[in-house]
Amino acid sequence: MSENQNLLAEQRRALILDEVRRRGGVRVNELTRKLGVSDMTVRRDLDALARQGVLEKVHGGAVPVVEASTHEPGFEAKSGLELTAKEDIARTAATLTAPGTAIALSGGTTTYALAQQLLDVPDLTVVTNSVRVADVFHAAQRSSGTRQGAATVVLTGGVRTPSDSLVGPVADQAIAALHFDVLFLGVHGISAEAGLSTPNLAEAETNRRLVQSARRVVVVADHTKWGTVGLSSFATLDQVDTLVTDAGLPVEARAEVSEHVRLVVAGEPDAGTDI
Repeated sequence: MSENQNLLAEQRRALILDEVRRRGGVRVNELTRKLGVSDMTVRRDLDALARQGVLEKVHGGAVPVVEASTHEPGFEAKSGLELTAKEDIARTAATLTAPGTAIALSGGTTTYALAQQLLDVPDLTVVTNSVRVADVFHAAQRSSGTRQGAATVVLTGGVRTPSDSLVGPVADQAIAALHFDVLFLGVHGISAEAGLSTPNLAEAETNRRLVQSARRVVVVADHTKWGTVGLSSFATLDQVDTLVTDAGLPVEARAEVSEHVRLVVAGEPDAGTDI
């Protein structure tokens, strides 16, 4: 981390969280030196990150939270994490979407950010099992009225999860009867060994159906998802066509991912070309 007193709070907290996860713990005085800010500022940042449940404060510093493979954070808890990365990923992924195509958006905060970027792509048919994603398109239609080229949205139905996704037999049956050009898939975790995973067994099955119904699979995931493994794997990396991520993904991970899928890093050269 470089010293910079002008970092926004969100950027500073992202750097702190990365340092805690990378090193397995960090002291307040180390963070003040690296970030060039006061003890009070660092402690406020640690308080905010602890409230989000992503690290644990200890005497003189902080350590990462070790989550069980079955732990599933709610949508609100996840929505405050890696905001800048998610916005960058969403903007890049939106450029991979051709007008007039049938696409699917899974649940998740990154696909929610992507939905907002897709409002101006004309004549889309959007299949989603995310209540939040559907709300983005419906709210846009309510505010602007029926307009030419507005997306047609198909909500799958099913049982609602803590992350506001609809899963279970009803969702699975609806998805199995559909075929779409591109699936944009948010994930809880991604690794070379476990592939794509989630802590929710029902969501894993619904995600399998989404993958099976898609001609192309594009995973949208920030760098913190790499190395995370949930209870149930639902796809291998070889079933993914493209991973859109942010610049925080380590060099070693980039090399490992690139052995299996096309890697697109938001904000770097060649990001955002057609798939």
